[in-house]
Amino acid sequence: MSAAARDPPLAQEDLLLAAAYVYDAQYNRNIPFETSPQAVRLYYLYNHWTMQAATYFFIFVDLFLAVFEDPAVYPLPFLATSLVEVLCLLVFFGRLVHFAKVTPRNVFWKDTKNICIMIAILVTLIDLIIYGALKISNINSIRWSRVLRPIFLINFAESRQIRRVFRSIRNTLPEITYVFLLFMFSVLMFSLMALKLFGDRNLRTVEGSPYFTNYLEIVFDLYVLVTTANSPDVMMPAFDFSWWYSLFFITYVVINTYLFMSVFLAVVYNNYRKHLKNEIRKLAYMKRHKMIEAFNILKVKEGTEFVVQEAQWKQLVKLVAPDISTSHRELLLRVSNEEQKGYVDKKSFVRLADLLNIQVIAMRIQTHPLEHWMPHVYNSAVSLFIRSMVQHKGFVWTYDVIILINAVFIALDEENPLISYAEWVFLSLYILEILLKVYTYEPRAFFAKTQFWNWFDTSIIIAALIATILNASLKSASQYNSQQVLDIVFILRVLRLIRIVDSIQRFRVIMNTLINIVPTMLTFGGLALVVYYMFAIIGMELFQGKIQFFPRNSTAHHALECGNPALKDSLFARAKYCKNNFNDITSSFVVLMELTVVNQWHVLANGFALVTHQAAKLYFIAFHIVVVIMIVNILIAFILEAFFVEYSLEKSEVETAIERKIQELGVGIQEEELRDGKLIDNMETSENDLGGEEITKKKSKGLMFKIASKRYRTVDALLQRMFEAEILPEDDGPSVEEILNLSPADVYPKNPTFDSAA
Repeated sequence: MSAAARDPPLAQEDLLLAAAYVYDAQYNRNIPFETSPQAVRLYYLYNHWTMQAATYFFIFVDLFLAVFEDPAVYPLPFLATSLVEVLCLLVFFGRLVHFAKVTPRNVFWKDTKNICIMIAILVTLIDLIIYGALKISNINSIRWSRVLRPIFLINFAESRQIRRVFRSIRNTLPEITYVFLLFMFSVLMFSLMALKLFGDRNLRTVEGSPYFTNYLEIVFDLYVLVTTANSPDVMMPAFDFSWWYSLFFITYVVINTYLFMSVFLAVVYNNYRKHLKNEIRKLAYMKRHKMIEAFNILKVKEGTEFVVQEAQWKQLVKLVAPDISTSHRELLLRVSNEEQKGYVDKKSFVRLADLLNIQVIAMRIQTHPLEHWMPHVYNSAVSLFIRSMVQHKGFVWTYDVIILINAVFIALDEENPLISYAEWVFLSLYILEILLKVYTYEPRAFFAKTQFWNWFDTSIIIAALIATILNASLKSASQYNSQQVLDIVFILRVLRLIRIVDSIQRFRVIMNTLINIVPTMLTFGGLALVVYYMFAIIGMELFQGKIQFFPRNSTAHHALECGNPALKDSLFARAKYCKNNFNDITSSFVVLMELTVVNQWHVLANGFALVTHQAAKLYFIAFHIVVVIMIVNILIAFILEAFFVEYSLEKSEVETAIERKIQELGVGIQEEELRDGKLIDNMETSENDLGGEEITKKKSKGLMFKIASKRYRTVDALLQRMFEAEILPEDDGPSVEEILNLSPADVYPKNPTFDSAA
């Protein structure tokens, strides 16, 4: 009898603790928690999806209150909004107390994000009390604490990706600052030259104001020129005077717009990637550390080495990933225990978290219902010819041509009867295509939940057919022409052209790459929400009510000047930008989006400066620096890195291991060759791959396994994929203290060992 067999059964508390470590490693959570049974159960509750969903719900309710607060889109009494905000604060405080119950006390009070949340809650309550008291006394005041609301989105443990971006930005700031200072020095120098060149020549702008006579206005105009928003308008007075002066502006644009902005992108990309790489390296090492902690809890002695028994491994995987099927779990076990020894060694156990993050699908090889009901007809010569024709590439190419011809007809005159009748022809051809494919491929495989394009094609065609029939019926019944129905029909027709993307392989690769990196972009969506929200709140406090929007035929006083005489004869008023204001949160977000696009942002800045003070331009310059120069460049840097990884990187080691095991087991696994309960549960069909003739020819009863796609269940999984090639597989990781203190300058920790991380 082996030592493993003589060991007592593992306690449920130990199994829960090990599962907590593996679960944290799988989702890259780095939360220190108490290991007592009660604390572990509280930790499971803390990480339950319902608790996380509730936290996010109240965070967004708190942010959404700005819609109902003065200045409001839909005004509500202050008492109602304040009660909702107090409820949100109570939920945040309860969440924080829950976190304190599972975290060691010394760790909790050293965590900056916890301190930030407590301060934000306290400050918000104080602000609510002061604002309410002043409102009762009919004294106008500012709700200055509203700008702190995004702190809750940033600092709760669930928002670790957003915090990571902010840390990376903070670490990148010193390098960006030097470039920005040099850039501003260049702008100031050119502004001084412009003042000396044009200030005494009595030139006038198109509005009739003096041209380049005020140094601060010159600095602003040349800063705007860097963004190209006022080009060539800012140059024209000097250019009209002498074409030689165009050389000044051309030189300025080349140096500051092309040279410095390119250097900005290079510096941001290089430094952001360096610090992000360090963050992800910490995550990778911490993941290994947690997996070794789990291994140490489950390990038993087998000969000369410590291992995890197969039964305990299965119990662990059931706890960590209860939704995966028995066949999937058995496949993972075969990958981890290739020699079928009855246990999993340390090296194989440590990569369990990575295995769980790979989407593996299994499809039970099934016969077509028609083959089951009418085998002679379905397998006849005519039927085989039709099925082989549908599976042939020529069938796809034919429908690509039909789609292109349909695109030409869509662009032609809809009133032409021939064009109208042609639409029915195209609809009939598309319906025939769907019917032929369902006849050829097994329907459950064709309409599996991973078959996005099949669902898309069918839904668009059915919706277009219904809309076209409805429109034709309305027209014939009472000469009624529903523009809304026509709009729907037109949109559905155009959407059908998207099928070209799926038909052309190169298009599909690019689209899948873009789709795969979309979840990672949600991190930057959260970052943009935080920055936009803060600037929107500040903008509303600074500019609310200064600019008003009036309908086109309004006779209100100063309607042509957006309700403010200071805008008389201004470009802002002449361009009818009155709706671009900060009178509520939605309008503020629209203005900030326009500022992000950059075009005409100087017109907006000048308009608000006219109704307040010239110093208001600093608000718009600050937004441009923070969002356009910094955040957009960081977003570009991340998209470039993620796209390169998704588009060209080879499969990771663990993914290759699973695929190798699938190949060893065979495409079809005969059920009778397996023991009871092994690899028999059906999961789902493979993505965008119906298997063609190879599957339809198979008559054996069994399963087919495949890597579903290169999509990632977590943002961290993709980020680690981006940098895992630069971490040696034999590098087992440093201690926890060394991990937390890693810096980009540390190429590798000193003398890392497996046991030192344990």
